[in-house]
Amino acid sequence: MTHDLLTALRPLLAAEASAEAHAAGTEPGDLEQAVWLRLLELLDSGGPPRDPERWLRRAVRSEARRSRRTTRHERPYGTEPADETDRTPEQLVLTASRTRALRAAVRGLPGRCPALLEALMSPKDLTYREIAGELGISQGSLGPERSRCLGCLRRLLAAEVAARGARG
Repeated sequence: MTHDLLTALRPLLAAEASAEAHAAGTEPGDLEQAVWLRLLELLDSGGPPRDPERWLRRAVRSEARRSRRTTRHERPYGTEPADETDRTPEQLVLTASRTRALRAAVRGLPGRCPALLEALMSPKDLTYREIAGELGISQGSLGPERSRCLGCLRRLLAAEVAARGARG
């Protein structure tokens, strides 16, 4: 039943999202993804809508409005966030200290994680293709490997911060 509903709605969703996306200042795929998520949440909580086609059209328009509002409120940075032109000497020292601590933690990670995260933090701003070639792994495995490595780093840093705190 659910699979049939999703299959039946796919062409209508693609058409509606394509029609609304340009005016919303977004990509049709982004609208489709947001509506699919809303539909799956609805199916999970209470079952299919009474009139699926009408629900889908309303959901696409609602997501398009939300996207327009979000786009309207977003403001570009005046400068690059990493720009260090107006930083005080104290801020520069703190930033350098944090960078050293982060790189030391990265070096302490297991397996390929140090090489992968160093490549991601490289000032050369390497693409996934370049990183995969440099590390000798497939480009498709970079995302999952990166997530695993960041999880390890997060746990390592959390443990380090907890160890430094006062004990009662």
